[in-house]
Amino acid sequence: MKPKVIFMGTPDFAVPVLEVLIKLTDVVLVVTQPDKLVGRKQELSYSPIKKKALENNIKVFQPIKLRKEMDEVLNCEADLIVTCAYGQILPLQILNHPKIAPINVHASLLPKLRGGAPIHHAIIDGYKETGVTIMYMAEGMDDGDIISQEKIIIDKEDNVGTLHDKLSMLGASLLEKTLPSILSKTNNRIKQDESLVTFAPTIKREDEHIDFNKNGEEIINLIRGLNPWPLSNIILNDLECKVIDAEFIKKDVENTYFIIVEKNKLGITCLDGVIYLKTIKPFGKKIMSISDYLNGIRNATADWSVK
Repeated sequence: MKPKVIFMGTPDFAVPVLEVLIKLTDVVLVVTQPDKLVGRKQELSYSPIKKKALENNIKVFQPIKLRKEMDEVLNCEADLIVTCAYGQILPLQILNHPKIAPINVHASLLPKLRGGAPIHHAIIDGYKETGVTIMYMAEGMDDGDIISQEKIIIDKEDNVGTLHDKLSMLGASLLEKTLPSILSKTNNRIKQDESLVTFAPTIKREDEHIDFNKNGEEIINLIRGLNPWPLSNIILNDLECKVIDAEFIKKDVENTYFIIVEKNKLGITCLDGVIYLKTIKPFGKKIMSISDYLNGIRNATADWSVK
């Protein structure tokens, strides 16, 4: 008889993990975030996890606040609770509910990058490698004992989108390899070293703005770490402009925030060189190359400003 599992997750990242559980276990309940109204027409949108659950005829529960609506979970018999990017903190009653354990699939090499945005911060904070941790859940944030880990190198070409996809598949693969030992209770159980902890807080609106009083590598990491969502930004000619791709050229500069306009090139000086914008999304317009942007406004203004 397959073990019974309650799965909790919400975004695309968690879908491969749910697929592994559907293949190997009896998923008796999926818990995900409530449906959202999106777009200009405010159409109701299901989470990717809800869509996958409905495709497989699995019961779905969508509490607004799990702490206040936990009976649906507590009334469901389960050997394991598995979470992956769910988006809410699990109360102690739920952590104590499964017969074997509650476990979590987390997109970092814990104790590094605890928190809600580990993939973004792996790039933004200049990490050379990251990975996935499968861990026992505890009351604190991502501080439970480690069961298994697997790491990957962060390529210079990676952005948060490509790294997200790599880690999503790695998480599913690692869970598939680790699940038998969890069920048989023969797995490792390693305490996290609190002296090595770093954090990856959820990205806020103010985190998206580029500060050119930093060095070029830091700025490029921010641009990569926010592409394709939510995207970094600058205020160019008094309008917000999303920066999708840029190049850093190291050189001596006298002042930061100085704009260099050349043929088909637009650069902004930072502490140790020039950030040349390559692909942008000006306010109210589509994504375009910097050459197309310059061709469109070359005769419209001679007064450049950035902040």
